[in-house]
Amino acid sequence: MADFVEVPVQRLSDEVLQALLEEFATRDGTDYGNRELSLEEKVSQLRQGLQRGSLCLLYDADSEHWDLLDKEQAGQFLAAQERQGEHYGD
Repeated sequence: MADFVEVPVQRLSDEVLQALLEEFATRDGTDYGNRELSLEEKVSQLRQGLQRGSLCLLYDADSEHWDLLDKEQAGQFLAAQERQGEHYGD
């Protein structure tokens, strides 16, 4: 079972954060809206979301998978994961 944790982005170097944001911005299915945004615009929007706290970075060390989720989704996901873990520990 995946065990995601929230990563405090302020603990990442600028280079690592930039690489993660660029990778996320170029994933399939991340392009929404009426006009095409440049990579720089997408990365800037993602960075602003992280700085405002409206986005969260989650990471699973076992699978080495990470994702950006909006804060509410991340909270629900982590709470569900915790409840599931408590269930398995009974």
